[in-house]
Amino acid sequence: MERKIKIINIWDKTFPKDPNVAQKKVIFHNRFGITLVGDLYTPKGQSEKLPALAISGPFGAVKEQVSGRYAQKMASLGYVALAFDPSYTGESGGLPRHIASPDINTDDFSSAVDYLTILDIVDAEKIGIIGICGWGGLALNAAALDTRIKVTITSTMYDMSRVNMKGYFDSSDNEEARHTIREAMSKARTEDYRNGTYARAGGVVDPLPIDAPEFVKDYHEFYKTPLGYHKRSPASNDGWNLTGCISFLNTPLLHYADEIRGAVLLIHGEKAHSRYMSEGAYAKLKGDNKELYIVPNAVHTDLYYKMDVIPFEKIDSFLKEHLG
Repeated sequence: MERKIKIINIWDKTFPKDPNVAQKKVIFHNRFGITLVGDLYTPKGQSEKLPALAISGPFGAVKEQVSGRYAQKMASLGYVALAFDPSYTGESGGLPRHIASPDINTDDFSSAVDYLTILDIVDAEKIGIIGICGWGGLALNAAALDTRIKVTITSTMYDMSRVNMKGYFDSSDNEEARHTIREAMSKARTEDYRNGTYARAGGVVDPLPIDAPEFVKDYHEFYKTPLGYHKRSPASNDGWNLTGCISFLNTPLLHYADEIRGAVLLIHGEKAHSRYMSEGAYAKLKGDNKELYIVPNAVHTDLYYKMDVIPFEKIDSFLKEHLG
């Protein structure tokens, strides 16, 4: 199901504009017929074909918060970079709003690649993707399926299947715990259908409890303050639909990660609560073109916005090595 697309043609990002980079809104569609909206960033004054990147994430964010920040920086380094809102979020289409789909959101990455391959300024043989937070796992799933993706980079990755199936830190990895969640989700579906609307799970908790874990405090600092708040972001506002992530309960995103032949760089913060997810993904990968890069002292959200912490030089060198 589609929704009317309304393009916002003002600079409403949570980061400053780089005068050396051109930006424009673009529209493309995925294999399911959903219209996607992105910001295309290109280095000014370039006419030759360039390597390109499709970028999305974090989970619950919009392109005005993080992926656009990455895209603008990569464009300043000589890439065509497309930051896009996944289906059902931000400016992109799809109804109902604020749901996630392992299948459709994986296809969103390939659809961004579709779009990039036909641009005159893009070298179609040199396309990579960057998935941030929850879109890191989806990026790996896309790379296992789409051979046009030559390089995959994840930053502060979440494996949304793992965290939904097993809980944080694998603390509820048992059938009974999963059955309890399934029962709750099933009841929620009944209520949604009865009410004719979709209950929201709530975004990042606000006000912040005194005893909140440190990583929740980090999320609050980013999503709920002027640092990263955005009016279209699910995490900044009322969150996903209560049943919005139900499909991850029985869809193992990384099942075929060991068959990815393209180069993969997994970036994670040394002190990130989610570090074990990148380490788990790296353990599945095969080949000598895979790397796990740990950023000293960084927490999960540091890799959302801290330009002096996000290892852009490492990203650039890895891309140059493997995209050619």
